[in-house]
Order: sequence, then structure tokens, then C-alpha cells
Amino acid sequence: MQVTINGEPRPLDAPMSVDALLTTLGLDARKVAVERNREIVPRGQYADTAVTDGDALEIVHFIGGGAPDTTAGPVTEDDDGFVVAGRRFRSRLLVGTGKYKDFTETARALEASGAEIVTVAVRRVNVADPSQPMLMDYVDPKVYTYLPNTAGCFTADDAVRTLRLAREAGGWDLVKLEVLGDQKTLYPDMPETFKAAEALIKDGFQVMVYCNDDPIAAQRLEEMGCVAIMPLGSMIGSGLGIINPVNIRLIKENASVPVLVDAGVGCASDVAVAMELGVDGVLLNTAIAGAKDPILMARAMKLAVEAGRLSYRAGRMPKKRYADPSSPLAGLI
Repeated sequence: MQVTINGEPRPLDAPMSVDALLTTLGLDARKVAVERNREIVPRGQYADTAVTDGDALEIVHFIGGGAPDTTAGPVTEDDDGFVVAGRRFRSRLLVGTGKYKDFTETARALEASGAEIVTVAVRRVNVADPSQPMLMDYVDPKVYTYLPNTAGCFTADDAVRTLRLAREAGGWDLVKLEVLGDQKTLYPDMPETFKAAEALIKDGFQVMVYCNDDPIAAQRLEEMGCVAIMPLGSMIGSGLGIINPVNIRLIKENASVPVLVDAGVGCASDVAVAMELGVDGVLLNTAIAGAKDPILMARAMKLAVEAGRLSYRAGRMPKKRYADPSSPLAGLI
């Protein structure tokens, strides 16, 4: 008999259960999610679900988890964290796990950044070499909150399908939604984003959503039930910084859910600028992974978030058209 696994044809000697297939492939059933003919197979039904001739299966790996102390509670002067979907986090820096040279560097950068939430893409398992290391072997899901995202999705249907698989694999319902418009700009496709957000919220997901810097669109996403709004600073991976600070400030002023700048920052000063706008946090990946020294840059980003937040809380001096001396001019010699 012939089946298709992760897009590749594969012969099988005889019909077998999903559980038996995973064993044959050398995969740990606890670490993967399985889709059979575009229908998710619940983990508890692996042994009872038959794989037959002509079936198309997708096997992906993902792990969900949470930081030990994320119960919502009052934020004190010394613990200036933020709350999203009822979970409290001390760090306002969220970090992606892609583009590093290896998992060891990923783990070191995350530790240096102080981040508690890390974004994770859902990808096919390499069935040809199931012994390859997985992210969870280096980034402990008991220490970090894994935030599955829909990186690389260009339609609402693909985004919803991806996150349903992620939930089956990891059991995590706090997710980051992004539906992209084109390969060149990676700007969000807002009509598809609205469609996907509606379906995911209806399905019980807690959606943090990547969007453009339009205050009206951001307000609509909040009204739909998204738990966090994530306007872009500039194009994903561009390092151009905060292009439209006025709109981001407007989004934050009008929102009652957390607002986090997502994408486009390139250096520590960009992060500080974002935080000085009053946003609740910053999500970045390439700015650290693409630096000459990712570990050092991760430390810089950690400090930039803290400095920008303190600057916002302190309240900057007003801008003036003319000089105003810090020392009195009267009584000079």
C-alpha cells in the first residue's frame, strides 16, 4: 500500500494504526501531532485510527508549556510586568527562535535576553531522520512559555489549520496569529487576518495578533476578542525601526488589551523608542539572531526594554522651541 507522509510518497507493507506507524518511523507519539486526510487525529485515538492505502498524513512537532509563575496578580513598583490572557510575565521582551546557527546559540541568546515567552513555528517532522534534535531539547518548556505562531501562512485557512495542529501537539491555546500578504513585504493581509482571528476565537484560542499600524483595524481586532494587538514597527526582518510611532501610540491609547510592537526593530535604540511609546512589550527575532554577536545583542535588547519602560514611566521633559538653561543665569561672575 502507498501513503503520503509530509508530502512524500511512502510505501507500507500493510495497513496499520497511527500509533504503529509512529513507532515504525521512530517517532515519540508524545512529541508530535498527526493529521490524517486533513483531519487532526487526537493523541488518545492513535492506537484506534487506521492508516490505509492512499492516506495523506502530516506529522509535525511542537511542544507547549509555560513559565512556572505566570498567574495574574498585582504588578508592584519593583515588578513592572504585564498581563496577557490572565497570565503575568515579568519580562516585556518576547523573542523568536528562528535564524540562529544552531539550537545551542538559540538557548544562550534566550537566556541572555531574559525573555519568558518565545515564539515557535510549527513544522513537519523529518521522518527520514527522526533522531535529529528538536528545539524542546534545548529550550525547556517548563522554563519558557512557548507561543506557537503561523509564520509563513498566507491564507486564513492555513493559519487556522496550523494552530489547530499546534494545540494538538502541545496543548497550548495562547497563540500568535499572522497572515501574510506577500513575500516581498510580509505585511499582514488584514482581511484574511480578520477571518482567521474570528475562526480561532470561536474555536477557543487566545489570539495575540500581528497586524498593520492602523488604529481602526487594531480596535476591530480587540472588539473581536483578540487578547493582544501586535502592530508592526516596520517590515519583518528589515531592521528599519519604528516607522510610524504616531499610529502605534494611538493604538496603545485606544486599547484595553496589551499592545506589543512586533517586527522591524534592528538595534537596542529601536526597542527603547518602542517602549517609550508606552507599549506593553516588543517581540523580535532577526535583530538578535542576525547580529554579529547574538548573545551580546540579546543582553542589549533586555536592557533596552527596561530602559525604555523606565523612561516612559518617568515621563519625558516637554519639547521646547528654544533653549532653557539648567543653571540660573542670574548672579554669574
